[in-house]
Amino acid sequence: MSEDSPAQNTTFASNGGQAHGYLALPASGSGPGVIVIQEWWGLTDHIVDVADRLAAEGFTALAPDLFGGRTAHDSDEAGRLMSELPVDKAAQDLAGAVDFLLANEAVSSTKVGAVGFCMGGGFVLMLAAQQGGKIGAAVPFYGVGEAVPSQYAGLTAAVQGHYGEQDQMYPVSQARELERQIREESGADVEFFYYPAGHAFHNEGDLLGTYDPACAKLAWERTVRFLNERLDG
Repeated sequence: MSEDSPAQNTTFASNGGQAHGYLALPASGSGPGVIVIQEWWGLTDHIVDVADRLAAEGFTALAPDLFGGRTAHDSDEAGRLMSELPVDKAAQDLAGAVDFLLANEAVSSTKVGAVGFCMGGGFVLMLAAQQGGKIGAAVPFYGVGEAVPSQYAGLTAAVQGHYGEQDQMYPVSQARELERQIREESGADVEFFYYPAGHAFHNEGDLLGTYDPACAKLAWERTVRFLNERLDG
């Protein structure tokens, strides 16, 4: 947790129940809202750090806990947790997170952004496709999994994708086809960036060993600039 940005565990209404997450606030007390969506490892220190870093940049960042407090320590466990996650339930939790941010006095924007990694990158695209005008900016990092939509007619948010050219989990050919599909089916502004790196290149603590500090730094700078450009307030 950054000393410069107040943060707290929080709950929010979701599908008639309560969902949980981590909320990081900017030092000013308010800023554009951004949802941070976890990898298959769970709501880890890395995802908390991403939320804190966004808060340090002036955003109000919420990272929903899709695994109910569980985190994985190896790929087999992570794959099991991801396979056990009902996509519909996760989508409902994320929709609740959108409404929570839009109604929160610490959020100054009329739309929210969404940033997600690996499994969370897929959910970023699903959320943008489902929530339409509530999402102003969608940033998938190497998005994979069942949450990746099959069509994008409902997506209106600008999309900035970050994908590795040596990604063994999501080949670059699929990423380029995804870029084309989103652009053609949604008509939204779409830009994908491709990096000389493998999967999870942004996560310095990733167990896959594919972290690339130079690519991570460049992708982060592009993400922050994009969110500032696309979210009012």
